[in-house]
Amino acid sequence: MNFEYFTAKRIIDSKTYKSSVSAPIIKIGIAAIAIGMVVMMIAIATGIGLQQKIRDKVVAFNGHILISNFGNNNSQESDGSISLNQDFYPQFNSVEGVNHIQGVATKFGVIRTEIDFEAVIVKGVGPDFKWDYFQEFLIEGELPKYTQAYSEDVLVSQYIANRLNLKLGDTIQTYFLSEDYKNTRIVPYKIKGVYNSGFQDLDKTYIISNIRHIQRLNKWEPDQVGHFEVFVNDYNELQNIQNAVYENTPSKMNTVTVEQKYESVFEWINIFDKNIYGIIGIMILVAGINMITALLVLILERTQMIGILKALGSSNLSIRKIFLYNASYLIVLGLFWGNIIGLGILLAQKYFKLFPLNPDVYYVSEAPVYLSIGYIVALNIGTFVMCMIMLLLPSYIITKISPVKAMRFE
Repeated sequence: MNFEYFTAKRIIDSKTYKSSVSAPIIKIGIAAIAIGMVVMMIAIATGIGLQQKIRDKVVAFNGHILISNFGNNNSQESDGSISLNQDFYPQFNSVEGVNHIQGVATKFGVIRTEIDFEAVIVKGVGPDFKWDYFQEFLIEGELPKYTQAYSEDVLVSQYIANRLNLKLGDTIQTYFLSEDYKNTRIVPYKIKGVYNSGFQDLDKTYIISNIRHIQRLNKWEPDQVGHFEVFVNDYNELQNIQNAVYENTPSKMNTVTVEQKYESVFEWINIFDKNIYGIIGIMILVAGINMITALLVLILERTQMIGILKALGSSNLSIRKIFLYNASYLIVLGLFWGNIIGLGILLAQKYFKLFPLNPDVYYVSEAPVYLSIGYIVALNIGTFVMCMIMLLLPSYIITKISPVKAMRFE
């Protein structure tokens, strides 16, 4: 029989323990653990969820890696043409980790109605375009299907549709400047679908059309595109894959990651990591301090018992184990309720969208939730271990208690 565990269990199960002076302080300690756990879970789930959601939205419009010509054009319009006849297209087999590559082109245009106009970037795509992300963004109509033939179908954002009072099936007149910037070309497009990514900076910028129109406007051949977009399997390996892609493309071509293109956006979302670490540190510290207080009160309340155990021959280490077992029970109890409440809140947000966000600030319309058994288990183990380590020092006070004085203690 484990003497320390048996004694700690008897103390926990005793009715006097639950109605003693230390009971309110113990409840506060348990509540601190539970609240800390809830806050940490929400911080990690929403922080990582927001990072992934924003990242996926930017990737949907740009891919993970962009391959383009070297040039002085810093705008979002295609800088010259690239032939599709490349060793890395249509399959980038020379680089491990690449799952898709597509040729696209972009061109500035102006949508004009009878009473208003809007400047946009028309993104021309072909049969190889990866529609997976836009399938999730689609809110009305259907996704266009582009083949080798010309198609006037376009996908516009809900922002542009509301801004210009457009609806599904409408024909929009889009004006383009010629390459010499002297003449204007008009292309009539028909709205096939309406999307809403929630990333307003991108929604108000892009409409998706057939690349054939841009090739004709730029006087390109059917096998010429503006740049290539590369998608990878593992985002964590993005930089390594980008280096490999660069080494396996012609010297006249440049490769940049989506993080480099949207540096300010990714710098902003990387700040979430620091916030998460800060919240975890503060919550564990607060919970640990509360547990230290509860442990000291328990020791004070059980001073006579400590004296009797010492008189009967128990070692300081054995008595310390009794109180650490007791404290570990309180920590586990706090973690249990923290997990129940935390998971309840996160699941409610995941499926019922209880907490909306301003998309102008956060690029999403509601707080996204990322749930993984891995970080939940790691958070519970980490919190338990850190709290127990913090309790080792205050439990040392037991070694300073004299058996004679302790048995006289009132």
